[in-house]
Amino acid sequence: MLKIHGIARSRAFRCIWAAEEAGLPYEVIPVGFGPGLKDAIAAVNPNGKIPALTDGDLVLFESLAINLHIAAKAGAPLMPAGDDASRVLQWSFWAATEVEPSAGQWAYNTYLKPADQRDPAAAKAGAEGVAARLAVLEGHLAKGGPWLLGASYTIADCNLAAVLYGAWSNGFDFGPFPKAKAWLDACVSRPAALAARKQREG
Repeated sequence: MLKIHGIARSRAFRCIWAAEEAGLPYEVIPVGFGPGLKDAIAAVNPNGKIPALTDGDLVLFESLAINLHIAAKAGAPLMPAGDDASRVLQWSFWAATEVEPSAGQWAYNTYLKPADQRDPAAAKAGAEGVAARLAVLEGHLAKGGPWLLGASYTIADCNLAAVLYGAWSNGFDFGPFPKAKAWLDACVSRPAALAARKQREG
């Protein structure tokens, strides 16, 4: 059984979502934020952060790497083969390196930090960064779809949608990007996403 170390109100949400999509049995080992986090998670993540995964003798950290592992266990269509496997990696890495930094900057300065610690200029810069990436996504989806790789939903959709989930659920303006908005709405409305969201949102 997969063991996901973390809580649903963290990046472990992505891994819970992936496990639900894969249809694999999993257990959430509750490790939350707080002063004891580093000690509580150190055995499975030396970075002192959540999530981490244990799968038999395998121990992994980094949420999107965990998701790629989960998808590989499930196989196609969640993790396709050949060139499409490379496309899954492309979109997953793009989510982490291009989208998440701007999404995080917007989130921290919009709803995560206490109001008196938020920087409006940083929030604006983060929003502009997210919008620039959504324009790329919009153009890509205009060429095909409905999913990132075409007709089949893959772990790439899960990974990117999970990175954008905070923006989606906290009022980011997706209006200028109707195809991206429709894609994201479809992702977060899948049964697996709803099951993960139920754990996250209570």
